[in-house]
Amino acid sequence: MRALGLAAFIAACSAPPPPARDVLSVSVEQASSWVRNFNPLLVGTARWPTRGGIYEPLLIWNAVSGAWVPWLATSYRWSDDHRRLTLTIRDGVRWSDGAPFSAEDVAFTFELLHRHRALDASGLWDFLDGVRAVDAHTVELTLSRPYVPGLVEVAQQVILPAHLWRRVADPVAFTNPNPVGTGPFTEVRVFRNQVWELGRNPRYWQPGKPEIAALRMVAYPSNDQANLALVEGEIDWAGNFVPAIERTFVARDREHHGYWFPALGSTVFLYPNTRRPPLDDVRVRKALSLAIDRQRVVDIGLFGYARPSDGTALSDAYASWRDPAVAASAWVGHDVAAAAALLDEAGWTRGADGVRSRAGRRLAFTVEVVSGWSDWVRAAQVIARDLAQVGVAVEVRAYEWSAWFERLQSGEFELSIACPGLAFSFDAPTPYYAYRWIMSSPAVKPLGELQPTNWNRFGDPRADALLGEFEATDEGPRQKELMRQIEERFAATAPAIPLFVSPLWGAFNTRRFTGFPSAANPYAKLSPHSAPENLLVLMHLQPRAR
Repeated sequence: MRALGLAAFIAACSAPPPPARDVLSVSVEQASSWVRNFNPLLVGTARWPTRGGIYEPLLIWNAVSGAWVPWLATSYRWSDDHRRLTLTIRDGVRWSDGAPFSAEDVAFTFELLHRHRALDASGLWDFLDGVRAVDAHTVELTLSRPYVPGLVEVAQQVILPAHLWRRVADPVAFTNPNPVGTGPFTEVRVFRNQVWELGRNPRYWQPGKPEIAALRMVAYPSNDQANLALVEGEIDWAGNFVPAIERTFVARDREHHGYWFPALGSTVFLYPNTRRPPLDDVRVRKALSLAIDRQRVVDIGLFGYARPSDGTALSDAYASWRDPAVAASAWVGHDVAAAAALLDEAGWTRGADGVRSRAGRRLAFTVEVVSGWSDWVRAAQVIARDLAQVGVAVEVRAYEWSAWFERLQSGEFELSIACPGLAFSFDAPTPYYAYRWIMSSPAVKPLGELQPTNWNRFGDPRADALLGEFEATDEGPRQKELMRQIEERFAATAPAIPLFVSPLWGAFNTRRFTGFPSAANPYAKLSPHSAPENLLVLMHLQPRAR
């Protein structure tokens, strides 16, 4: 209690002044100081909520309801051969500088991604062949091949103002310090190292929305500091991992403090860099998987809030797609003897120090995590102890977010704890992308080249063929059979090691604002990390009447 009191005293003395009554204080990103970056195409480095809150998508996939929500587009339709996708663009929308929004902006955005492929994080131009504005309210995209799953990437691409971005000489380096968007929050009212505020768009197209005057973000270097601010009532909405949340947060004010952690998030993986031997050997990857006690990882690292991953690595968002036989496969079980046998088979023998070696090389790895992410740090420490039991030496190394993410994308790591949903929205109607982003050969780039997906750099020809068949059909039973085979291939090749299904961390304080989603009112996911679905939450929130 003495230590906590001192921490609270220090935090109170150094914290920025409290926000105005109608300003929503949000904790999403952990950082020691803020960098002013509002380029929505720089995935993983632009400030929250650039993607969604400032720059909006065409449609939003609501993973809770399992339905599309019209946004900047009011409808879409496929051609019979699934080679042409037509979108109807909403009338009456304006950019925050007053310029009219039209189909031309949509076409320009997709063309910009074509010219600057480094910004095409979703790989849109791997399947697109062309885009044109048919008229002010109609956009037509042509595809190089039938690609039904591509709808989610097209629909959730945020749109840029053509009249401004045409003048940007280098969109890849542009940090867009003064954003102009169609979103509900576009006015940068304050931007300092430790705090910044994003004010309401005075020209927002939804009448009377948003009811919040501004969003406020304070720089907290770690979960612990952010959680202290949450407990002390300084934060209204948080996406942090909160240890023992019932005791530390809810019990302090049961009338106003709440949370909801549904198992709808991305799966958290131990990513092996398969371009770095011996992690290119499936026997080594499966041995690492078998050595890990996932239940202990969840109990110690996440206070039991998550569930260990099954053999499909699918979250509950895809429960209806999960094949029971693959889900029960042994490769994700905890079996130290089986792990040791696989390493013996691969030629790795224990030395006098207990660490395995082969041809003079020790079986030793570094596991990389984000500093301050206490749940992942603890999970990595548990994993290191588990792997030591089978003769694998592991060092846990923590990096600040930006350094960690750059190493992940460029393939500088050996093992890293990560989940795809950290970089961009992982929500989709089917599990297609869950596997494509971890098994697809076309997604693999050379070491040193930034890779927005497939950080494990693994490609499998059989998986490529199955994914290709899946792309060409929207017929339900055929999709289910193809997905069953894809799941089998995932379990056979072990391209990455699933650890647990990440709960969607979300906590709230209703002393100043109401309307947060919850288990009792699940209109959308509570987690502020879930872009662009978090737009649905921002539209629902209301300042509490005085």
